Amino acid sequence: MTALPSGKHDVFQAIADPTRREVLRLLGDKEMPVTAITGHFTMTRTAVSKHLRILSEAGLVKERKVGRETRYRLEPEPLQELRNWLRYYERYWENKLSALQRMVEADGEPATDKPVTDEREGGGSS
Repeated sequence: MTALPSGKHDVFQAIADPTRREVLRLLGDKEMPVTAITGHFTMTRTAVSKHLRILSEAGLVKERKVGRETRYRLEPEPLQELRNWLRYYERYWENKLSALQRMVEADGEPATDKPVTDEREGGGSS
């Protein structure tokens, strides 16, 4: 990954934290003020503001002032970097899913040409 200017976060660093991923999910539905976002967590407003700052520095959220309130909204464009990165690995998932499908289909066929035998028959002492 390329070095970022001081104080900047890349998309991968920003979404590494589960709280920030939840903030993005919340903002995916609508624009929200920090007080409303804070209501979804068991942390202080200061802690939520820190997460919002990191998301903002990564370009994932935008803020705007409405009177004395700051509102935040999702900026999904930087997530394209993540999508492109994941797209490279999809071929491995698709190969695994195809192999699983072949295995399941092979197991699902009836084994009519294989007689069922009792292991106790043919040589064991009873």
